[in-house]
Amino acid sequence: MGGCEGSRWRLLDSEREETTSEPQAPLLEPQSAHWKNAVGFWLLGLCNNFSYVVMLSAAHDILRQERASGNQSHVDPSPMPIPHNSSSRFDCNSLSTAAVLLADILPTLIIKLLAPLGLHLLPYSPRVLVSGVCSAGSFILVAFSHSVAISLCGVVLASISSGLGEVTFLSLTAFYPRAVISWWSSGTGGAGLLGALSYLGLTQAGLSPQHTLLSMLGIPALLLASYFLLLTSPEPQDPGGEDEAETAARQPLIGSETSESKPGSSWNLSLQERWMVFKGLLCYIVPLVLVYFAEYFINQGLFELLFFRNTSLSHAQQYRWYQMLYQAGVFASRSSLRCFHIRFIWVLALLQCLNLAFLLADVLLTFLPSIYIVFLIILYEGLLGGAAYVNTFHNIALETSDQHREFAMAAACISDTLGISLSGVLALPLHDFLCQLP
Repeated sequence: MGGCEGSRWRLLDSEREETTSEPQAPLLEPQSAHWKNAVGFWLLGLCNNFSYVVMLSAAHDILRQERASGNQSHVDPSPMPIPHNSSSRFDCNSLSTAAVLLADILPTLIIKLLAPLGLHLLPYSPRVLVSGVCSAGSFILVAFSHSVAISLCGVVLASISSGLGEVTFLSLTAFYPRAVISWWSSGTGGAGLLGALSYLGLTQAGLSPQHTLLSMLGIPALLLASYFLLLTSPEPQDPGGEDEAETAARQPLIGSETSESKPGSSWNLSLQERWMVFKGLLCYIVPLVLVYFAEYFINQGLFELLFFRNTSLSHAQQYRWYQMLYQAGVFASRSSLRCFHIRFIWVLALLQCLNLAFLLADVLLTFLPSIYIVFLIILYEGLLGGAAYVNTFHNIALETSDQHREFAMAAACISDTLGISLSGVLALPLHDFLCQLP
């Protein structure tokens, strides 16, 4: 893998040298426990990202509240757009959907930046409880909101839930067989597809955005049930005997201790060791940042401006279809790890940047004749993004030692969030500039 292949951290090499004389056979996971953990991590990925995806799908509707009349108690379900700037060729809201993106991602970025400093001091179970409560609160707050400001507060709760959950569950994968990373990634892709599709389908069927959001309150409950009732206890890092390992594998996760009580946990690394591990991760972090910067610049900076008037779909409906097709691509590629692996993440970053350049050119020059061409490009965009995510974490899991894997997973998950945050910051002024064009 070029630079990554040659820069596998020295700590891993030295550890291998020290342990070659006493090889240990890996613990075999009972078949029933294997499937419980596989399904559990898939559901955790689904539920963890669901509120985040729904808020992005509802971004156009949330911002339309600012243009709705004062006697409306929730988002106007009418499909007819209300132009903000009639002199512009774009049907613009006064505020870019990137504002919802920033509210949906900045709290996550803060959580991921602080996670390596002290989040590990909290046991896993309280973190999962907070994540579930914030997810439920986000649906309720946005559903009953009367203003954009209150709605954005609800979006912030969704961001806290998603960010805290991602750091927690990716770190937790270090204590299970590597296959759970594929199930987790597929679940997060499923959240994108099911979240966007459910919001699109229910609103298309005539349900108001308010009732659509309230109908999704079962998702946080499913998250908590998956963690506390479905997952088995993590396998011990130091085998203490076959009977003890088998007993632990059959016990539910609730009340169990994981990395906090293990002397070999990643969080006991010195600052110098953490820095060495982090430097080794840069060959994955940088391309993943670029991939997510490009795709979310498209999603929240350009989707709203890719408006076709020669179709029966309203502006709001076009935006929802864009989000759903993007998430369909993400789901397909995040579920593809069992079929093929990609080691050259830089190639995916380059292709995603080319997507951004092409669609930005179309926004400026309007040369694409049909919305269906844009549909295909957006589906392809989602395929690239999902493939970059799942293969990045799969490669990290393969190339890190057991001692470093938990920290590496938590540190690398900042990549997508950083790229998304940068795209939101730049998409806001771009929206204002383009909406002033005649």
